[in-house]
Amino acid sequence: MMPDDPLSQLRDIHLPQTGGFWPPAPGWWVLVVVLLFAVAALVWLARRRHRRNRWLRLARAELAILEHTASKEPQWFAHLNTLLKRVARERYPDEHPEAQSGEQWTACLLSHLPEGKIAQRPVVEALVNSAWQPQPAAEPIQALDFARTWLEAQKC
Repeated sequence: MMPDDPLSQLRDIHLPQTGGFWPPAPGWWVLVVVLLFAVAALVWLARRRHRRNRWLRLARAELAILEHTASKEPQWFAHLNTLLKRVARERYPDEHPEAQSGEQWTACLLSHLPEGKIAQRPVVEALVNSAWQPQPAAEPIQALDFARTWLEAQKC
C-alpha cells in the first residue's frame, strides 16, 4: 500500500456508543411527576373517605355490642334508638333527627331506607315505641335486622 493513499487511512465502520441509563429523557421525568401526583391524589382521597366514614364504622361496632347484649328490655331499645339517632344526625343534620320522636322519627327512619323496604314499617314503629313501653312489642332480632339494613343504606 501506498502511504499517501487516503483510503488506507480509513477505519472500519463502527456504531456510536449507546446512551446510558441516566439521565432519562424528559418524557420519563414528566411521567414520573404525573404518577407521583396521581398516587398522592389517590392516597388523599382514600384517607378523606376513611375519615368521612369513621362514624359508620363506630356505629357498626356499637351495633355489634348491642347485638351481643340483646334483650327485650325498654332500655336496650332506647340504646338502639339512640345509636340510630346519632347516625341520622351525622348523615342528615338538616333534618334534626335528635329532636324527633314517635311518628316523626319513624317517618325519618323509613324515608332513608333503600327502595323496596317499605314492608318494615311495623318493625320500625315497634322499635321506636318499645323504648317507652314497659313490655316492648318489638323483637330484638327484628330490630337488629332493621338497624343493620338501615346502617348499610347510610354509606356515603
